[in-house]
Amino acid sequence: MPQTANNLHNALPEYAEIAQLLDRAGDLIKVHTIATVDVNGQSLPIQIYSMGSDDPDVPAFGLFGGVHGVERIGTEVVLAYMRSLVEGLLWSPALQEQLKKLHIIFMPMVNPGGILKKSRCNPNGVDIMRNAPIDAKEKVPFMIGGQRLSAALPWYRGKIDSQMEAETLALCEVVNHHLADRPFSLALDCHSGYGRIDRIWFPYARTKKPFKHLAEIYTLKSLFDRAYPHHTYYEIEPQALHYTTHGDVWDYLYKQSIKKNNDGIFLPLTLEMGSWQWVKKNPKQLFRFPGLFNPVQPHRHQRILRRHLVLIEFLLRAVHGFQNWTLTGDERKDITKEAKKFWYKRND
Repeated sequence: MPQTANNLHNALPEYAEIAQLLDRAGDLIKVHTIATVDVNGQSLPIQIYSMGSDDPDVPAFGLFGGVHGVERIGTEVVLAYMRSLVEGLLWSPALQEQLKKLHIIFMPMVNPGGILKKSRCNPNGVDIMRNAPIDAKEKVPFMIGGQRLSAALPWYRGKIDSQMEAETLALCEVVNHHLADRPFSLALDCHSGYGRIDRIWFPYARTKKPFKHLAEIYTLKSLFDRAYPHHTYYEIEPQALHYTTHGDVWDYLYKQSIKKNNDGIFLPLTLEMGSWQWVKKNPKQLFRFPGLFNPVQPHRHQRILRRHLVLIEFLLRAVHGFQNWTLTGDERKDITKEAKKFWYKRND
């Protein structure tokens, strides 16, 4: 039986919030249903919301959340920025002009079944961030690096040689269609992790070797540090400096983008909000599984929703003006050397 809007709103309040945003935005936003997943008799759509130009030659920005269902704050950060952008477009001529030269996509609930079940994995027990058909080149930590033992255990990759999960396929379709073919594109995937600080991770997760666009990431970091010298929340670094994993979906999509569009630049970033900051101030959260990954106190929740808007707005401007800061030739080689020294000196 088809799901009505009320059915969806009752299943997940995020659908109701999105419906309000769409109503407010009018024809500013286009809705695309990429796939559906069935959970306990309910059909949940996996959707993206696109804005701006459809010209394939303009740069693109993608904002993602809800890959891990229990990390609901990631979805909420995406929706907070989506609302901020819509409200600005209703009155700001400068923002309206900027949008004519950008393509923007929002995918706030990559894994709606996991959100409904308050689970890290999808309804099949598969961790979307371990589900891509790509293996680590170096030894991974037991379990957390991805395992094929059982869906009853965390970090399950799925059966070997099986097709990727519907959620993973949907994410890949969106990136390939909306981001990977562009002259420049950037993705930010919003997560929360049990860390002490907020981290922005970039490829690779599968190897400790530097990736091709290290110079661009280092330049982007330098631009942010200079523009926001007092906004010292983030540690920007390769994920593999902490641990390597099998099946990382962003490693897979980055590798595919190089094959598909070697002349373009696709930069996938992952925001890992440090949830220990919230837990240590409210230890009672430890007794509820979602409390390990989400701010519970209202004032902390509001703080997180506004805290990362600066970063997202900066990234959007960086995408729009990419031709003014991306480098070529000897200058790019020099920046690459500097970046390797900064991030990889511990491995020399």
